[in-house]
Amino acid sequence: MQKIFIIGAGAIGRVLAVALGTHQRNVVLLRGSTTEQQRETQLTRVATPEGELEYPVAVDSLSNHAVLNGTVVLTNKSFGNAALARALKGKTGDSPVVLLQNGLEVEMPFLQEGFPNVYRCVLFATSQFSDDGELRFKPVAPSPVGLIRGSEAGLDDLAALLDTPVFPFRAERNIQPVIWKKAIANCVFNSICPLLETDNGLFHRNEKAMALARSVIRECVGIARAKGVEIGEEEVVESVVTISKMSDGQLISTLQDIRHHRPTEIDTLNLTIAKMAEDMQKAGEVSVTRLLGELTRLKSDINL
Repeated sequence: MQKIFIIGAGAIGRVLAVALGTHQRNVVLLRGSTTEQQRETQLTRVATPEGELEYPVAVDSLSNHAVLNGTVVLTNKSFGNAALARALKGKTGDSPVVLLQNGLEVEMPFLQEGFPNVYRCVLFATSQFSDDGELRFKPVAPSPVGLIRGSEAGLDDLAALLDTPVFPFRAERNIQPVIWKKAIANCVFNSICPLLETDNGLFHRNEKAMALARSVIRECVGIARAKGVEIGEEEVVESVVTISKMSDGQLISTLQDIRHHRPTEIDTLNLTIAKMAEDMQKAGEVSVTRLLGELTRLKSDINL
């Protein structure tokens, strides 16, 4: 049976390993760090809307594997992609590399290193550790997988390989609008919520916060269209409101990272859009998005 290597043993990587393992897939969970550690089996519990799952997940170190022959799924934080692309070069061959990460241009290190089969997956689920160490996971919709580089011939098989009732996936032929729509929503949640030290439900509860979110959405949609990606402003607004209602009381990952003194992914969100705008001589059109991103990065740097 084809092996699935999941790189990144955080909240999403562990849930994916449990979902695949309980559905008879051959899965190995690899730590994203290059520090060599021994292989171990960790009993992992996941609370889902349908009940609790428990599975003995095999956790290993990337440095213990000279070759990764199978499907490689990245659930690590995207700020580590450049170093990870260098570490994986020569290990994966023609194996598909699936980036289960949100943000813009997170695939660039792998394209620059010449990886032949690169896919993006837009995550439509939430996962976080509770105080007792249990994982709480909630899928919102099947997470779409789309092609960035390579052949579309294997896209359906790849999505089917990852798909389980616990953590559903689907093939998506036109992934860029999906990437942008989710990235813009994340520009809202991952900047405003951390700066205000509040949960994701803010935007359906507070009109002033939603007005600020609309400003970010309007700016970012303008840049998406300038890049040739057609998405509507109102569809992103609707997505933000829906996510806000469904994740009321939950903390966005950037706020959790800041509180735990970890680096954040704000560079792949607000600040990537600001850089795109600058490159197109449109810097003045994303002033709110850029300022919120810069303040979030400053808050993160101070907490580090």
